[in-house]
Amino acid sequence: MNITLSANDLVACCGFMCGDGCDGGYPISAWQYFVQNGVVTDECDPYFDQVGCKHPGCEPAYPTPVCEKKCKVQNQVWEEKKHFSINAYQVNSDPHDIMAEVYKNGPVEVAFTVYEDFAHYKSGVYKHITGGVMGGHAVKLIGWGTSDAGEDYWLLANQWNRGWGDDGYFKIIRGKNECGIEEDVTAGMPSTKNIAGSAFAI
Repeated sequence: MNITLSANDLVACCGFMCGDGCDGGYPISAWQYFVQNGVVTDECDPYFDQVGCKHPGCEPAYPTPVCEKKCKVQNQVWEEKKHFSINAYQVNSDPHDIMAEVYKNGPVEVAFTVYEDFAHYKSGVYKHITGGVMGGHAVKLIGWGTSDAGEDYWLLANQWNRGWGDDGYFKIIRGKNECGIEEDVTAGMPSTKNIAGSAFAI
């Protein structure tokens, strides 16, 4: 079974504990919300914006949705659709520790600084070259590798739709803390409460 968790629950219902809704937040706090409150399925509380953004600064900007704590699908009960993490933790910023975590437990969340040139990434291994700071951003680090040109990289999934970057994914230089990518690494392990052999996606 593959369960997709509700980004809407996290953005709308975590409140000030996690940050500022659609305007950003703190990864470790989001994971702690997953531990303490759980997150419902995306089927119960689907993402409010079906259009999405291709890059920072796109319009229209949507306000943070209201937390309703009610499933959109009839006959589903909010509390019964909650899934939990058993823990929330930071991973050491050493690239070998990050690789070991991904190898052992799967993807991790990383936060980094977004510069203007990142919005225009299409392929290859990203390195900041030009443009000012646009803000902070959190993404899913799913793997690593070495390019044909010998550049070590991290492989990450962004959430700006599949039209952005390399089908929604990007590579960034590994081992040099590019844009702070290795500074703030967060993870957690799903609980078996409410699940049986499930995989999670946020």
